[in-house]
Amino acid sequence: MSRLDNKIILITGAGSGLGRATAIRAAEEGASLALVDISDDGLDDTVHEISERVPDATVVTYTADVSKVDEVKKYVDGTLAEYGRIDGFFNNAGIEGKQNETEDYGIDEFHRVIGVNLDGVFFGQRYVLAAMHEAGTGSIVNTASVGGIRGVGNQSGYAAAKHGVVGLTRNSAVEYGKYNVRINAIAPGVIWTPMVESSFEQIDPDNPEEAAEEFLSVNPMRRAGKPEEVASVVTFLLSDDATFINGAVLPIDGGQSAQY
Repeated sequence: MSRLDNKIILITGAGSGLGRATAIRAAEEGASLALVDISDDGLDDTVHEISERVPDATVVTYTADVSKVDEVKKYVDGTLAEYGRIDGFFNNAGIEGKQNETEDYGIDEFHRVIGVNLDGVFFGQRYVLAAMHEAGTGSIVNTASVGGIRGVGNQSGYAAAKHGVVGLTRNSAVEYGKYNVRINAIAPGVIWTPMVESSFEQIDPDNPEEAAEEFLSVNPMRRAGKPEEVASVVTFLLSDDATFINGAVLPIDGGQSAQY
């Protein structure tokens, strides 16, 4: 028996990166999936990969902008209508935004990044929690970042949003533990995804590979992480192997956040 057999798992940002890797891993672990992304093409690619690896997987998809509360409510209601419950929620959709020092950071850009990375996480958690509270069980994993537990520079909107995700996670975990609902967060470091590739292109448009190499040279493990390494942690937290983990914020960064 696989860890997620008979579980209904909802994943946002499932069209690429950590969301796609976790969707694939969850399907391999036996879950039925509801996948959400702003990109139809991204969702199609994820579903195609899942079908190649797990031909009998059950998957429904929803296109949504997580910064819009009506679209969030629609994907939650759709999942409940399709499956009748939500056992696990990987509340993952996010963007980095344009890098700049705080005095030059765009006002509209700040609101855009907060809208996706913090408002979107709150909206999703709010509506999923109502269903889990009623069911008396469930597990939520929010995607924070090492940028949510330390300063990273040139990312005012991203850092503010991810610190907010950490606070939201801990606060809600305290509230909902008594209902047998667990809420945790992951804090990934440099995980090689399209968003991280784009980040290094912002740092050095002419030589992003060199920028990445320099950044990773001070990581204790001297490399970037893989989306699959994050997916294995997320599926553990969503599973019944993690039933007494609540309110944790787990760095997945090769030791980056542990050093001075």
